[in-house]
Amino acid sequence: MKKLLLFSVAFCISCTLFAQAKEKYSASGWQLMDPAADSVYGTSVTKAYNELLKGKKSHQVIVAVIDAGLDTAHEDLKGHIWTNIKEIPGNGIDDDHNGYTDDVHGWNFLGGTDGRNITTESLEADREYYRLKASYADMTDSSKVPEGKKKEYHFWQLLQKDRRKDSLRVTTTITFLAPIVTTLASADTIWKTRLHKDSVDITDIKTAMVSDSIQTQDDTLGKKVVSMYEMRHIPPQTKVEEILSGVSDFYKSQKDKLAGYSIDPNANRKSIAGDDFTNISDRKYGNPNVDAGVPSHGTHVAGIIAASRNNNLGMDGVADNVLIMSVRTVPDGDERDKDVALAIRYAVDNGAKIINMSFGKPYSPQKTFVDDAFKYAAKKDVLIIHAAGNEGQNLDSSENYPSVEYLDGKGRAANVITVGASAGGPDSLLAASFSNYGAKEVDLFAPGVSVYSTIPGNKYASFSGTSMASPVVSGIAALVLEYYPKLTALQLKYVLEKSVKVYPGQMVRKPGGREKVLFSSLSKTGGIINAYDALKLAATLQGQRK
Repeated sequence: MKKLLLFSVAFCISCTLFAQAKEKYSASGWQLMDPAADSVYGTSVTKAYNELLKGKKSHQVIVAVIDAGLDTAHEDLKGHIWTNIKEIPGNGIDDDHNGYTDDVHGWNFLGGTDGRNITTESLEADREYYRLKASYADMTDSSKVPEGKKKEYHFWQLLQKDRRKDSLRVTTTITFLAPIVTTLASADTIWKTRLHKDSVDITDIKTAMVSDSIQTQDDTLGKKVVSMYEMRHIPPQTKVEEILSGVSDFYKSQKDKLAGYSIDPNANRKSIAGDDFTNISDRKYGNPNVDAGVPSHGTHVAGIIAASRNNNLGMDGVADNVLIMSVRTVPDGDERDKDVALAIRYAVDNGAKIINMSFGKPYSPQKTFVDDAFKYAAKKDVLIIHAAGNEGQNLDSSENYPSVEYLDGKGRAANVITVGASAGGPDSLLAASFSNYGAKEVDLFAPGVSVYSTIPGNKYASFSGTSMASPVVSGIAALVLEYYPKLTALQLKYVLEKSVKVYPGQMVRKPGGREKVLFSSLSKTGGIINAYDALKLAATLQGQRK
């Protein structure tokens, strides 16, 4: 789910939709606003604080963020980072005997016991291709495949087909992006120098070109950049260096992906973690460094839930009395089922009552590991909030994991909420263009377009994705549990789903295309989470938590 790249915001068809939608709401905090009072499709969090919660006592709630890590020193998260008080920091001893040494703020399942860390990982499709290659690469006659292996062989054929298509797509993308990166890099350097500024946008460039009577090579570059902005409806105040950074990162990731086709996709994992990633009982790996790498995604998610309110810094989180437990599990690439399963169990065992999971992938070879972890969380009365994904697909007919349907066919995980992303407006763009959806598989929607939140180094930025919608829901779930701590996980889920704000008859563009459909048809509840109404409903229930 980290597949929310800046490139997808700056250089894709949905940019036009984002730009139009952004005109409807402010860059900071629109997700907290009220639909009626503020004319924006927010979640009425501010209204709830002002009208329902004044003078009421709250109870602290631990929310686990299973993600790419967390900047635990961020200025706006001070006082909201979970600390394992049973552990003595840095003494190299597992003081609380939970199996994880020095896990002061959580655990890093993407690390080795020697302190090294995994930042870049392979895709699950590549790992599955590599696993089956030895058995089927030389198989030319399908009739010779044993009966018990035919399903696996068919899967191998699908992987081959997808791999060829993906390779072609990646090669085409690299070819397309190469001149764009060169143009942006040259223009950014030249125009900063020419204008004696630390950063430039197209307004700076256009103004300078109009005022200068002599046309130079600089102006040619400037015109190309202006054209990029205008063709893709990029807000003119966006700095050239910001776009360059996003596009360059995506360009590099595609080149790395292409190069990765020829190497063992498990080599990095074997070298650093050193575990048997197919064995759920092999748990002696990882390290306590939850800040490893560049944890922008996880820090952004944590801020949406828990950034300090009313402190005149950055932005306000949803919940005012929560502690964030960081469980580093999601690399730049696909997370592994074993890590996800152990991360859920770690969060549950260490006191989390809500778990946010802003990630996903199309294959799950050890799904039973995750299914068992879901069941464990349910048994321990923990609610899991999961992002639906950013492919603009109908999850009723396409796969996205973790999924709530158990592999053995015996039921579904009742303690999981799957979240789609909504925008602040206009009305036709209420459903984010990238969001996955599904009348059966997506439970509700929440704000996920241009959500402003914390990123490492005491900085802030706007990201888009169901990755942002999920923590909005996790924050509201925590807020309700703060004031109604006796609610069980299933009662809490009931409250959040039964109190959604619905918009009868509202037609929207179906994500992934231009077809108009009823917004209510895109999820099970047909609505957007609403904190004010959730708290009112919670007040009517008798909590059953033991």
